[in-house]
Amino acid sequence: MSYIGKIPATGNFVKLDAISVVNGQAAYTMQSGSVNFTPESANHMIVSLNGVIQAPATSFTVSGSTITFASALSTGDVIDFIMVYGNVLDIGTPSDNTVTASKLTTDSVQTAKIVDDAVTKAKVNFISDGTAGVEVKGDGGSNDGYIQLNCSQNSHGVKIKSPPHSAGQSYTLTLPQSITNNYYLKTDGSGNLSFAEVSSDCVKLATGTASAQASISIDGYFTTDYNIYKLYVMGMNHSGTGQDAFMRVNQSGTAKTDSSYAHAWRYQGVSNSNSNNSGDINQWAGDSIGITNNQSSSASYPHHLEITVFDPLATDTEKMVSFHNIGNYNNNGGFLNQIGGGTYRGNTNAISGFTFFAGGSQTTTMDHWVLYGFKI
Repeated sequence: MSYIGKIPATGNFVKLDAISVVNGQAAYTMQSGSVNFTPESANHMIVSLNGVIQAPATSFTVSGSTITFASALSTGDVIDFIMVYGNVLDIGTPSDNTVTASKLTTDSVQTAKIVDDAVTKAKVNFISDGTAGVEVKGDGGSNDGYIQLNCSQNSHGVKIKSPPHSAGQSYTLTLPQSITNNYYLKTDGSGNLSFAEVSSDCVKLATGTASAQASISIDGYFTTDYNIYKLYVMGMNHSGTGQDAFMRVNQSGTAKTDSSYAHAWRYQGVSNSNSNNSGDINQWAGDSIGITNNQSSSASYPHHLEITVFDPLATDTEKMVSFHNIGNYNNNGGFLNQIGGGTYRGNTNAISGFTFFAGGSQTTTMDHWVLYGFKI
């Protein structure tokens, strides 16, 4: 609607500030919130003086923010209240707390009208009705949709992110119905998650290195959790060339040195002149188990070993080991493949580990070793 002159303040009802000082004058300034207020006209007002409603135009007039009574007020007169009403024939600025949800047009509330971070958890209650209750979209370019979970101070956060568009994936992950302690989450082909036990049939128990040691003890890792143990050694060499490598069993952390060992093994190799190099090595009553021969002193020509011990904590059987090693012997003198086994016959007590050493009082280096336990 168009207006000639001042556009009326429509539909907003205002109670003006009280006028408490009556000083024998007829004219007084009207204010709302301590700010001068101009009503549309006297006809838009209800004025009570000394408990009597005053007739507009005859009992009072208005000009701008000034109300003028027909006669000067006397000391003791009381202006009870002044109410101002907008043009009730038009829909203008609604009064506070008067607009209900049914008065809003569908889709009329848009993002631009919502203050950032203004929506609290009390206002959010997503409902899934066959479709996702919440959908986090990508940007239509290179950024995939994700949600971020922040810390209490909102200075750190972790994200759960969608696969890229190129994967072409659409699936649902369904959480398990209950929690199982120390298990891990796995999924089937339909996205159903469940807690599964971590397999402990084969576990890495220990790893280490050794550099130029007179003897190397790998001890204290055998437990009743496992029946078979495998030790892998990478990069073993001696301080001098041409010497063999030996091992002994430990009982309670101490190597057994008596002559109760037996071993037998076979080697097959080739020399650097392309000659066959093969043979058998065995011993019945030795003070150790031989596991390699003619080791190199150079780290460029190492031996690599795999040693298996069976039921080391048993107390009713002699302890047995098998071994396999490959390597370059005598500093590039040739290559050997050696397979064999050995036993300690001194008693049937449990063993706690192994001690390795080189012949000829040389030192031994192991670039890396790792011990695994297996269940049967």
